Amino acid sequence: MPYKCKLKVILADKDIKHGEFANNIGIDKSTFSSIVNNKSLPSFETLYDIVEELRRIDPDIKLGDIWVKE
Repeated sequence: MPYKCKLKVILADKDIKHGEFANNIGIDKSTFSSIVNNKSLPSFETLYDIVEELRRIDPDIKLGDIWVKE
């Protein structure tokens, strides 16, 4: 996978549980776990929801903060 997900680090820094975040964006916890653990990439809709939820929490977060090219 050419990109690495940094959500684990971001959510830990914000003290947000993965299950709570998954519920907030409306996806299954196992799907979110797969994304966070770099086993799959999110759909465009899910990616949009992730970014929107993170921006609600911290308006300065950018897509480049979430996924970095390996």
